[in-house]
Amino acid sequence: MWQEMNKPKMATEKGASRVLMLLGQLERLNEGPKASDTDATRQITGRILHIIQTQEKTRKEMMSKGSSGMDVILSTLENTRDLQTTLNILSILNELLTVGGGRRTGVFVSKGGTAILLQLLVSSSKDLPLNEELMLHIHSLLFKVGPKDRKFGVKARLNGALNVTVNQVKHNLQNHKLLLPCLQVLRVYSGNLVNAVSLGKSGALELMFEIIGPFSKKSTTLLKVALDTLAALLKSKMNARWAVDRGYMPTLLAIYQDWHRNDTRHRHMIIRKSILGCIKNLTNIKLGRKAFIDANGMRILYNTSTECLPVRTLDPLVNTSSLIMRKCFPKNRLPLPTIKSVYQYPLPHILAGGPVAQLHSLPPGVDDVVDESDENEGTEVDTENDTENEDDETGHKTQNDDIETDINKLRPRQMQARPFDELRVYERFCLEFTQYFKVNDFQSPGSVTPLSVDPNLHNPLIIPTKQNRRPKNIQPPRSNDPPLDLDSISISKALEGKPDPDLACSLGRLVLDGEISVNGESVNGPQEESGDQAVIEVPDTAALLPLHDPDLYLEMVKGTRSVPAYTEVAYPDYFGHVALNLREPILERAYGVQSRTKIFQDIERLIHPSDILDRVVYDLDNQSCPIPDNGESLKFNSKFESGNLRKAIQIRKFEYDLILNSDINSNHYHQWFYFEVGNMRPGVRYRFNIINCEKSNSQFNYGMQVLMYSVQEAINGSPQWVRTGSDICYYKNHFSRSSIAAGGQKGKSYFSMTFTVTFQQKDDVCYFAYHYPYTYSMLKMHLQKLSGMCTNEIYYRQDELCETLGGNSCPLLTITAMPESSSNEHISQFRSRPVVFLSSRVHPGETNSSWVMKGSLEFLMSCSPQAQSLRESYIFKIIPMLNPDGVINGNHRCSLSGEDLNRQWQNPNAELHPTIYHAKSLLQYLRATGRTPLVFCDYHGHSRKKNVFMYGCSVKETVWQTNVNTSNCDLHEDLGYRTLPKLLSQMAPAFSLSSCSFVVERSKEATARVVVWREIGVQRSYTMESTLCGCDQGKYKGLQIGTRELEEMGAQFCVGLLRLRRFTNPLELHNHNSHLLDMENDLKDPRSIPNITSPTTYVLEEDEPAFLEEVDYSAESNDENDPDFEPDLQDNRVLPDPSSDSEISRQDSLT
Repeated sequence: MWQEMNKPKMATEKGASRVLMLLGQLERLNEGPKASDTDATRQITGRILHIIQTQEKTRKEMMSKGSSGMDVILSTLENTRDLQTTLNILSILNELLTVGGGRRTGVFVSKGGTAILLQLLVSSSKDLPLNEELMLHIHSLLFKVGPKDRKFGVKARLNGALNVTVNQVKHNLQNHKLLLPCLQVLRVYSGNLVNAVSLGKSGALELMFEIIGPFSKKSTTLLKVALDTLAALLKSKMNARWAVDRGYMPTLLAIYQDWHRNDTRHRHMIIRKSILGCIKNLTNIKLGRKAFIDANGMRILYNTSTECLPVRTLDPLVNTSSLIMRKCFPKNRLPLPTIKSVYQYPLPHILAGGPVAQLHSLPPGVDDVVDESDENEGTEVDTENDTENEDDETGHKTQNDDIETDINKLRPRQMQARPFDELRVYERFCLEFTQYFKVNDFQSPGSVTPLSVDPNLHNPLIIPTKQNRRPKNIQPPRSNDPPLDLDSISISKALEGKPDPDLACSLGRLVLDGEISVNGESVNGPQEESGDQAVIEVPDTAALLPLHDPDLYLEMVKGTRSVPAYTEVAYPDYFGHVALNLREPILERAYGVQSRTKIFQDIERLIHPSDILDRVVYDLDNQSCPIPDNGESLKFNSKFESGNLRKAIQIRKFEYDLILNSDINSNHYHQWFYFEVGNMRPGVRYRFNIINCEKSNSQFNYGMQVLMYSVQEAINGSPQWVRTGSDICYYKNHFSRSSIAAGGQKGKSYFSMTFTVTFQQKDDVCYFAYHYPYTYSMLKMHLQKLSGMCTNEIYYRQDELCETLGGNSCPLLTITAMPESSSNEHISQFRSRPVVFLSSRVHPGETNSSWVMKGSLEFLMSCSPQAQSLRESYIFKIIPMLNPDGVINGNHRCSLSGEDLNRQWQNPNAELHPTIYHAKSLLQYLRATGRTPLVFCDYHGHSRKKNVFMYGCSVKETVWQTNVNTSNCDLHEDLGYRTLPKLLSQMAPAFSLSSCSFVVERSKEATARVVVWREIGVQRSYTMESTLCGCDQGKYKGLQIGTRELEEMGAQFCVGLLRLRRFTNPLELHNHNSHLLDMENDLKDPRSIPNITSPTTYVLEEDEPAFLEEVDYSAESNDENDPDFEPDLQDNRVLPDPSSDSEISRQDSLT
């Protein structure tokens, strides 16, 4: 029995040895005279074929490592002229490459098998009549080999094999047995663009259209291959134009309709998708898109897709149809008279070549909203040159050309740009370092420059309450009624009984002239000589917001200068925001929101234009625009500090298109929004579409929600911004973006950010914002309150760094601990403290940076032992808002100069960029007096990444991203720049060390971080980026970030500075050096070096690299590169996150 069980094994071993023996004989025959050995060769190859057909192990033996079996077989195939021997060898190869084809095919290609097969194909085509079996074998093998050979297309073209296969197809249209492998090979040929053009000229397109046809249950495999081949051929614009010119677009649409109508059981979805693939490639050219529209393609695909929606397995059809329809959707003009901001501000002078100069250089009458042609005709010129290495270009990573490679430029260099006599004026901001300190400052801690209020600065201010919610028997105010005078408003805390300071939600009463309704009913208040008054109960947030005071806020508003001369105050800014106690999870995106719902609703605008209202309900460009008061339209407003909404258009009964205003003196940067909505119906789903977004991706695609503040909820005791909205997505729309707005690039489109909201309250007024608003007046109020927190232990001084272009004050804070006494020793210790320089809000739309700064300031001014230790360790110089004008006027990126201030640090202009000019000058003064800051950190926000992280500057880590050859001495660098990020990763739950990067890029060389590092000589010069969305790691994983977490991050940053002091104290440096040595060893691990693959192109200048999360752009055209993406500095996983959070623990070592 044992012998019977082992018979197959023994037979296999015997067969394997026989094959090796036969291969040896065949190899000897190849070395002898060929003509005399034809019969022997035929017999040996026949025996080998028989063995490998019956015994699998013999195939493995022939293909095993070190075996010469493939070499012998290919040598025999190349040299034989015997038909049967050739057929035997082709059959052997077919058997070998059928099972385990991946590795075996790779071996075949590496041995030169592809070229031998192609030569055999061409030589055999010259022998007439052609042997059908031979052609079948060759094409079957070529189909298996072609996809594995990267140069297959080039080899086929150079060997002349293209026309041979085309002729085989032409003469075998009815011979499906041979036709199928020929079509399969033709499909592989067509993957090469040059080949596709050549095949089109050889008549391959006509052949494909002869094969495809209406619905049939026969030869579906053949039809599928023919459609795939046709789709590949149509990727060539030349072939696509040929097909459109001959009227094949209606043909393809008719074929698709026929298959859709007859394939009721959806058994042939793959064929239907292939037909759509052909249509899609035809619509890649303008001529094809026009033919699609003329053939009623929009309606055909819309109707067929609508019928497919209930069947989820048909999603590939829906997605491809959506892509085609969106691509062919006629480009619309953005409904604006100009893309320039509604507001303009006269500049003292205009820099030649700057963005404002470019705006003014446009000839009169030029339409800057849309180009004369929204298509870039130049892109349709075929550049399909016959090159030898076009296949080699794919699959290779490109070097990021934005990384600085000049070592001399990378090395920090201290530059004395201005004479010290000019810098001496900044001594007044550093009195603590001077001899005047004891006389003036020591006796009066907490000195604050008084805020001046110009009574003629503003018109009377309107305080938003429930003015629009009057009872029906009360007539609304006439449009020419004067606004309420701010001075006539008072706050009364006339609650029953004594006020309880510990009550979280106590109520105050806001008294305004006139009658106001609450919840639809008139409320009578105290009587004054002026007549009747109304009382609105509102939450008194003082118990929860010690730094917020509505009365003080109004006083601060009086001194705020805006370009539009705002006369209204937004309710959320007036009464404040109480952070939610509830966690707000990152929104899980509903399946099919983009392709199934939003896109099809947009397409319906073209299909059913009669359903579109197209009613303008709010328009800053036309202040006299009549606002519908029919009760069917929402009411919008953005005319308050930091507000941004330019236009609102009612599209359907409950759908609105919204357009954001450009930054002042600019024609782009549309991202920040903050506006008011009223007159809504409760329980109704309203859709809002912000249609002129510019970035190509957004965290709105990954769970971020908009923020909403309900006045009604605030009155009911919940004065807070909450994340809201469903069906949120961000995608390219059909509104054309002019080349003027797109940096010279033509054919670009805007993007839509769309969300749906259901209002819960009747007679409500709600505010929507991109992120938690933080106005300039709010900052002034907070600073005023902070000054009142001073104790005898705190040295707090507030100066005016400068006046902005718009006439607003830019505050500069100095915070440290008072010296223990006025003795020379204590004063000397006081002055020897290192300086930490912090700044924030250079970009107005990054409001989260102000909330982080608020957390830092509150921690610094607190009475905790840690805060006192921190004040005793450093002298803080803080500019909490570098761009007050941009914040006030609702800009997203720029100041009133129309420029990104964080790109002006290399050469700031004193008139156009005063805050940057004087901030840099102050830093230069500190360096000139031997007080170069130990740490510089500029707080920012990030719109396309999660968590909080830092960007720093490192010569080593920058060079390691390039191919520059440098010696170790050239890269000598102290790794102390990594200490603070490492410490923060140990303490702050929102901080992600793996997201940090220390690479210096050319496009960032004029930013604060790089200039302060390079010119001022601050090794620890950082940008700290806080997400606008949420976290994907740590304690807050899966949660959207709120003001509580942002303020916590600001406080934790301060604690990190306290820990950093240990590592910069000379007594601790002997331990610190060993930590840095270990850190350098970690950095040398090649796995820790991030890969940067995206080249830098024209961008809306940002401080953030591209966000690379996958997004379902199933209905998105991907035939153009996105210029708005900067290179992504991939996760730098140098140091693992620690698990300990303990405060100032000896466990915080950096290794």
